[in-house]
Amino acid sequence: MVLVDQHPSSFMTNFLRQCGGCAVIDGGLATELERHGANLNDPLWSAKCLMSSPHLIRRATLQGFEAKGLSRKEGEALLEKSVKIACEARDIYYDRATKSSWDISGDGITLKQRPIFVAASVGSYGAYLADGSEYSGIYGDNVGLETLKDFHRRRIQVLADSGADLIAFETIPNKLEAKAYAELLEEEGVNVPAWFSFSSKDGINVVSGDSIEDCALIADSCEQVIGVGINCTPPRYIHGLIQSIRTVTTKPILIYPNSGETYDANRKEWVPSTGVADVDFVSYVGKWREAGASLIGGCCRTTPNTIRAISKTLSGG
Repeated sequence: MVLVDQHPSSFMTNFLRQCGGCAVIDGGLATELERHGANLNDPLWSAKCLMSSPHLIRRATLQGFEAKGLSRKEGEALLEKSVKIACEARDIYYDRATKSSWDISGDGITLKQRPIFVAASVGSYGAYLADGSEYSGIYGDNVGLETLKDFHRRRIQVLADSGADLIAFETIPNKLEAKAYAELLEEEGVNVPAWFSFSSKDGINVVSGDSIEDCALIADSCEQVIGVGINCTPPRYIHGLIQSIRTVTTKPILIYPNSGETYDANRKEWVPSTGVADVDFVSYVGKWREAGASLIGGCCRTTPNTIRAISKTLSGG
């Protein structure tokens, strides 16, 4: 179902038209894996489940797998496996929808008519370091543009050929890494559409301190990028960030915030008490849509209930 023969811009235009103008992004996979008993306190994070519990599967790097003793070939096979598992889950969903006639959308679009695209996730260099730097975007003076391109190049090549419908560059913490991604997409001739999603902790800049407008401009200038937005950011910051992004691009805007809880990089766990309940999280959705977001979902600490409520809100249910 990879639509590589389409121009990147028409890919998203057609997809959103099929979805009725807006679409739902899924929720926090790692959160759900932990709910099913997975222990993700590991440098590989949820990618650990590709090795230990594939039946229960997010950011994975070839370098991370190699640090666990796997060969480069074995690591590449696991990256491909992550996409295959997602595609199989979609096929199961389509099969069940085809055998039923239910319509839970409230807008007349049955389940079997809804397009479902599988996005291959590319996390930041800091996520591989597993030292919390993905939440600061500060990699040090020794990590430059070419270092980042060398780090990500092979993973992007593998995922571009994996069968995914698009590549999601997620939780981008700084402008430099966004530039590395954009250059790699062009240099490698990647013909699978991509989106760029940044993270923020103040509602004005990305976590490194680079302005969100400067970062969004990099996405806007890259032909392969079909959408730009924000993820893993507290809900209270999203509205302003959408407005800022809209000043520099006409590409579709996607947002999938976290629950509002804070991640403790030293303890490698989420700190509760500041999170947003599902009902409160969903109360923002209409405002985000009005502000210009076309794709809305959830990131860390959001649940299937969150996504179900988002879908219901967007469909007017």
